[in-house]
Amino acid sequence: MNEERILGIFKQTGVLMEGHFLLTSGRHSDQYLQCAKVFQYPEYTEELSIALSKHFKNLKIDIVIGPAIGGIIFAYEMARCLNAKAMFAERQEGNMVLRRGFYIPEGANILIVEDVITTGGSVKEVIELVKGYKSNVAGVATLVDRSNGTVEFGAEYRAAITLDVKSYTPENCPICKSDIPLVKPGSRSFLR
Repeated sequence: MNEERILGIFKQTGVLMEGHFLLTSGRHSDQYLQCAKVFQYPEYTEELSIALSKHFKNLKIDIVIGPAIGGIIFAYEMARCLNAKAMFAERQEGNMVLRRGFYIPEGANILIVEDVITTGGSVKEVIELVKGYKSNVAGVATLVDRSNGTVEFGAEYRAAITLDVKSYTPENCPICKSDIPLVKPGSRSFLR
């Protein structure tokens, strides 16, 4: 699957948005990728997952896990492609944990997935969670790498697409100087 096809899917499904956004990392950006929009379309989710899962076929993945909420549907579809079990981690009192009866057996090969990676913070938290179960982080996959390829996880890492989308610390954000309201994506709430 090439970049043109991926961007075509994102454009058709309204994934790429423009404005003034507060990212999960705490940084600000004039673009936001709402990958949940692509997950509304099973045929596109399947197409993207099949293409990305090919990079991990030889790793004998036992479990695919993603951080809630962005990684839930993606983990399920990637697990289906890899004939593995799917689960998700979620925050409890600020920490990534497994709930709902999920358990990772010692020594299992784990693929961690996330819809969009900017700093990799959530993925790194899931990596620590997996290591706590004495399991192997075999790889990390994302639909969109917003870090422009600068993030490292210490495991096989693949992105369906890598984009150079600028982000800024709040104190250095040029968009804050404009009249464009700051929005936290997903909530549609204006922050200033």
